[in-house]
Amino acid sequence: MSKVQELIAALRGSRLHAECVQCREEFGLADALLFDGRGSFPPPAQERRERLEEDLRTKSEELRESRAALAPESEKRTVAVGLGKIVEKVLPAHRDFGMPVPDCRFLAEPIDMMVFHGASQGKIDHITFMEIKTGGSKLNAHQQQVRDAVSDGAVRWRSL
Repeated sequence: MSKVQELIAALRGSRLHAECVQCREEFGLADALLFDGRGSFPPPAQERRERLEEDLRTKSEELRESRAALAPESEKRTVAVGLGKIVEKVLPAHRDFGMPVPDCRFLAEPIDMMVFHGASQGKIDHITFMEIKTGGSKLNAHQQQVRDAVSDGAVRWRSL
């Protein structure tokens, strides 16, 4: 008798209990179907194994199909984000931008830029917090908070 078979025999004769990982119910190891998995499986275990393998094949196929469907959309989204990052950097140079480029300061996060209106003339009359969006993109939660703080006048000056 091998050491594994000796262990199985000892467990079958024991009063030890275990907990099912699926249903969390306790059961006696003496009542469990214990076997050496390196050899052939007993019929109930083999049936369960075949069901699990079939489930795995089904889920693997679903995952492959899901990935194939997501790939083009994910690629489009990646291109759009990359294009948006380029646009936000070069937009101030566009002739129809409507603000003097020397007044613009690119920040990137959490908002794209601040425009110090009049800075290039030596007299700032107001400051604009600017977020540049392309396509149908919307402000994220952090950008909405910045917008709301500015709208509420919750802006302060501090020198260190």
